[in-house]
Amino acid sequence: MRLKVLGSAAGGGFPQWNCACPNCARVREGKFPGTPRTQAQLAWNAAPGEWTLLNASPDLRVQIEATPELWPQNGARNSPIRDVILTGAEVDQALGLLLLREFHCFRVHATPSVRRILTEDNSLFGVLARFPGQVTWNDLPLDGAASAGGARLEALPVHSGFPGFVSASRQRELAPAEAAIGLLITPESGGRTLAFLPGAGCVSDELLERLESCDVLLFDGTFWSDGEPSRIPGITRTARQMGHLPISGAGGSLERFQSLRRPRKIFIHINNTNPILDDHSAERRAAVESGWEVAWDGMEIAL
Repeated sequence: MRLKVLGSAAGGGFPQWNCACPNCARVREGKFPGTPRTQAQLAWNAAPGEWTLLNASPDLRVQIEATPELWPQNGARNSPIRDVILTGAEVDQALGLLLLREFHCFRVHATPSVRRILTEDNSLFGVLARFPGQVTWNDLPLDGAASAGGARLEALPVHSGFPGFVSASRQRELAPAEAAIGLLITPESGGRTLAFLPGAGCVSDELLERLESCDVLLFDGTFWSDGEPSRIPGITRTARQMGHLPISGAGGSLERFQSLRRPRKIFIHINNTNPILDDHSAERRAAVESGWEVAWDGMEIAL
């Protein structure tokens, strides 16, 4: 199975449209030793001519146009996209669904709570139900495995909350564990297992043990330090309070995963303020020396 990283940045991309932090400013000036990135998005191909999307980022149209394998073929209106897997209902994870509204049939797989938020609470998503069979919704279980896009999927708990736009009354009707999930992804035909955890505020010993059996780990690389987001205008919370384990510091991902030997370890969902985006930074060097890679748009992984 062939997996492509279509986007590797956190919400807003890099550079972010309204940000003039040192990273974003240097990119625009052509002085940054690194590459721009679109918002986090994966796709995989397990059967000829059929692709599955992991989440649906706001940058999805641009990402499709940058990926010839996802283009329509044979002079007709069509798409090789057959399935979309959602790990949550955040704007960064689901907005791209609306970009697939042009009379194309596909399947969406999500937890029951995420499905209800998108289909019952937001009338805008009605554009995905304009004719019978346009979009078929399938529930992802928290216990046991599901099958989609030629892969076996197992949910991983991330202990995250529902998006801020979900009302308190609606949240009381939903299952908290279904707010957001990570995933273990294994080709049904056999092969290697990839763990996808782009947003994780903590890593339990149980989760660490499960990840030891994986071959590839795509993990939350949003912030370098716990205090990094508090330096962004309008944000008063720490990285952990926002549901993101920082890379550095006591209990950060470099320290927490130090004993993890088997998987190839890759940071994804990298915020525009994170110094690891700079190829020449001390922080990037520390991550690499600790056995980590930094995902980039167009990166490919074989499973």
